[in-house]
Amino acid sequence: MERVLTIFEKADPFSTWWPTIAAVVVGLVITVRTIMSGQRCPNDNQIKEQIVVITGGSSGIGFEIAKALAARGARIILACRNMVEAQRAAAIIKRELGCQTPTSSDDSRSPAERYFVEARHLDLCSLQSVHQFASQLMAEFERIDVLVNNAGIVFGDTRLPTPDGFEPHCQVNYLAPFLLTQLLLPHLRLAEQGRIVFVSAHAHQAAKIDFDDPLNVGTWAVKFHARDAFAHSKLAVILATRWLARELKDTPITVNCCTPGLVRGTRHLRNSPLMSAICVKVITYPWMWLFMKNAYEGAQSAIRLATDPQLKQVTGEYFNDCEIAPTSEAGQDKELAKRLYMQTIETLQRVTKLTVDKEACTMARRLQLPESGK
Repeated sequence: MERVLTIFEKADPFSTWWPTIAAVVVGLVITVRTIMSGQRCPNDNQIKEQIVVITGGSSGIGFEIAKALAARGARIILACRNMVEAQRAAAIIKRELGCQTPTSSDDSRSPAERYFVEARHLDLCSLQSVHQFASQLMAEFERIDVLVNNAGIVFGDTRLPTPDGFEPHCQVNYLAPFLLTQLLLPHLRLAEQGRIVFVSAHAHQAAKIDFDDPLNVGTWAVKFHARDAFAHSKLAVILATRWLARELKDTPITVNCCTPGLVRGTRHLRNSPLMSAICVKVITYPWMWLFMKNAYEGAQSAIRLATDPQLKQVTGEYFNDCEIAPTSEAGQDKELAKRLYMQTIETLQRVTKLTVDKEACTMARRLQLPESGK
């Protein structure tokens, strides 16, 4: 032992460059990791007793959004296809928040009573399931304050349409969330300030939409690669966000979308061809850790859109790292957005019992005009 201590005492750190090189490398890694993790939600605003619906909240980004909003006092509805995982996620959120929150001497409530986090079944592959979910929700709750359309798929099989006859990415990432939004609009109007948040993706930059077939329902759609189908659906989300914001102008509802960025640790990559080989995983995981966000970091933009009072009048925008960001050129095309919105409404009216009451929308706008002018 004395010999070891003697070696360290006589060691000269400046006699070699290795300590300096190691320090520089560690510093660079920390710097890159900090930059790639993005910004945090800049507010800690409480949203007590607000009713928040989050699709796909059983894991990944949706789980982090749910936990953050539950910690701020919201009543959370996890809308998920797998009820076992959803119920487990709800229990974990309540347990973790209960452990983090000190209980006062006069508060004998359990975490399950202090935090309202509930799981409900919703399968976005079925438009009928969307209708059933919305009907049950509207029958049980007097209003909805925030709707976060987070659930989605990537690397799905584009050759197998959904039971409703649509390309899977198009329905799960865009059509079904759009339908859910339309069905819940009456309850969102009853909130003091309803907020709709769509989760898009950087991938929209590479998307192409046929002006004559913006929903990708033509015969050529089966030729879509899964990567292209995903990009198409996320561009559709941005376009629909912009036009829906115009439709809801002068109402108390805001509609925005955001990208979580490149996120690791979610289930989106489980079907990726790159993740099929062990050797590829070993090579890519260190780089994924360095250059990709974790789920908590990816949830920050959605958390801000759901809570920040400074965004009360902001609508129809695309956010990245908690700030308004530019989209692709196609994402700013108003004519394309209108065309997509109109075809979406017509398609949903044809294949479901969706009805869009234009007179009710107009009346809601008129009722809000005096208030907005204050």
